[in-house]
Amino acid sequence: MSRKVLEICVDSTASARAAREGGADRLELCADLSIGGTTPSLALVRQVKAETGLPVRALLRPRAGDFCYDDWELAQMEELAAELVRAGADGIVTGVLTPEGALNVPAMERICAAARRAAEGRPVALALHRAFDVCQDASACLEAACALGLDTILTSGQAADAYTGRALLARMQQQAAGRIEILAGSGVHADNIPLLARETGILSYHLSGKKTIPSRMIFRRPGVPMGLPGFEEFELWQTDPEAVRRARQALDSL
Repeated sequence: MSRKVLEICVDSTASARAAREGGADRLELCADLSIGGTTPSLALVRQVKAETGLPVRALLRPRAGDFCYDDWELAQMEELAAELVRAGADGIVTGVLTPEGALNVPAMERICAAARRAAEGRPVALALHRAFDVCQDASACLEAACALGLDTILTSGQAADAYTGRALLARMQQQAAGRIEILAGSGVHADNIPLLARETGILSYHLSGKKTIPSRMIFRRPGVPMGLPGFEEFELWQTDPEAVRRARQALDSL
């Protein structure tokens, strides 16, 4: 039987510690989770590794938006892949698409090679993130990921959430045939993990388990927004250890 994996996506040390408390197997570490995640700082990578001791895969995404990058962005990604690994990341989670919606294999090869060189012989996991979910041909993209030697594809089955995309998830799990880990993510929680496992055969799950907590600010100046419209400056997103614990129990019960 495939190994059961619970990966928690976090963007702070507090969330990383909460994920460990709840029973996470590994972390995907990012910044700016509220906009889908961007590349974390090297300081955050080092701190989360020191504070949790868990395997940490760092997101490599230079900006929000699509996954078709210009030459400057690709050069940054290649350099950052190496820096994240040297800072202690156990893996890199990234994705680059062509304008036509295929996996950009030459760009991915350069990024992966940079990460592997920086690892200097230690294992480094390489994962394709949800760029997979907006590619044109899921089957071809999976084969390209396997040919690149990637370890994981994070996917919702090309749907808004994993349960809605469960039919494609099941097909991808069958096509993968153990060559690459299919990691189901988006809208995953304790209540639907058993359903997803039964209908897809997948045993690897990705979630943030987040809750909102109040800001530590006592003085609060009204009418001066600092972020995206609709986001409250005086609320923070943080991983809930109880949500992680429930997901752990649901996965372990399979």
